[in-house]
Amino acid sequence: MSELKTTPLYETYKEQGAKLIDFGGFMLPVQFSSIKKEHQAVRTAAGLFDVSHMGEFTVKGQDAEAFLQYMVTNDVTKAKPGDTLYTAMCYEDGGTVDDLMIYRKGENDFLLVVNAANTEKDFNWLSEHVKGDVKLSDLTFDIALLALQGPKAETILQKITDENLEYQTF
Repeated sequence: MSELKTTPLYETYKEQGAKLIDFGGFMLPVQFSSIKKEHQAVRTAAGLFDVSHMGEFTVKGQDAEAFLQYMVTNDVTKAKPGDTLYTAMCYEDGGTVDDLMIYRKGENDFLLVVNAANTEKDFNWLSEHVKGDVKLSDLTFDIALLALQGPKAETILQKITDENLEYQTF
């Protein structure tokens, strides 16, 4: 068996006495106190989850939007800087490569978040189809990714940013 990977928060988990498990080849926390307390906290307030094991890629360059428009099923052109788009990436025969999130950071700057188990496969699929002025980079092991979930998540997060976090559709 190969050694389990860790996220940048691994040492903190050990210090806090978290119960750690093998989750998709990563050593991740399954609980800190009790499942019941943590479930209730997320249902009534908010919970913070380490999702750093997910795959993270950047797509940049003058042809980045056109490249992603070709590679995924949703309309990337509708996303403005700061928007997030949930979409699927398909094979030529219509089968699904993976579902993913696309974060439009700027005019020609995108962050893709793919499922952890598919990181290598997805990166290879994208790499095989790069055309034009597109720089594709795998940042999976370079950044941490946290998810704040629950009915009070927006209110909690709004306290630490000037960005308007009110949910909007496009």
